[in-house]
Amino acid sequence: MSKYDQATIERVIEEVTREVLLRLNQPAAAEAQCNCKDGSCVENCSEQVAQVVDAGASRLTATLGVQPASDVAHLIDHTLLKPDASQDQIAQLCYEARTYGFATVCVNPAHVRLCAQLLKDSGVKVCTVVGFPLGATPATVKAYETQQAIRDGASEIDMVINIGALKSEAYRVVLEDIGAVVRAAHAGNALVKVIIEAALLTDEEKVVASQLAKTAGADFVKTSTGFGPGGATPADVALMRRVVGPNLGVKAAGGVSSLADAREMIAAGATRLGASAGVRIVQEAARA
Repeated sequence: MSKYDQATIERVIEEVTREVLLRLNQPAAAEAQCNCKDGSCVENCSEQVAQVVDAGASRLTATLGVQPASDVAHLIDHTLLKPDASQDQIAQLCYEARTYGFATVCVNPAHVRLCAQLLKDSGVKVCTVVGFPLGATPATVKAYETQQAIRDGASEIDMVINIGALKSEAYRVVLEDIGAVVRAAHAGNALVKVIIEAALLTDEEKVVASQLAKTAGADFVKTSTGFGPGGATPADVALMRRVVGPNLGVKAAGGVSSLADAREMIAAGATRLGASAGVRIVQEAARA
């Protein structure tokens, strides 16, 4: 539970974002436009709301929406990052991903090539991790890891930020750390999810980390590695969503082990879930 009330969080976001942008000499981003077509701000779309109500809806949500249970599989990165994972276990992971239609499998870099072969033409993508799990490797090394992973068949990269640099307020170092991976990944048509390891950060640092990821051109911010002192919380997901706005993805990872957990994270603003319990979640959804 965050010790900050909503007014304090709003003030922190405004003040820290301004400070980060000043330090980086970056122009402030324009406020995101409301888009009634995608439902990102129903509070300002009276005509569309009226149509939904007329069709029989009794409740509307103005948050980034909760997906129907049948769609939850498409939000899950089916994950196996244990260091002792065998090839047989990786093959089983890929079989499950094909069967249930998960968004990706998320594996360590050594398994990317095997996964790419097993998932060819399936529609399931291969996600891998970079600078994992500590984030304490040079940006050039992370960029090389990214390039190698893409050559092996990865199309999504989950990188860990330089947490020590963030805590030292060396924001330019963190920005370049993320930017090096983003440039390498985007050159290979891969997405980047930036892991901030929220359990190690204050709320102010979560704001800064999320803003830096957005400034660097990342595609997602992600809560956790799953190897830190804590995993995803709805409060962290909601805070990260508020900072990055409606156009970046937010991935909740670490401790998402049930359909109830998944729904809670989605309601808070998550658009992707990292879970080793993906099969259990979709089986619960099928029974719901």
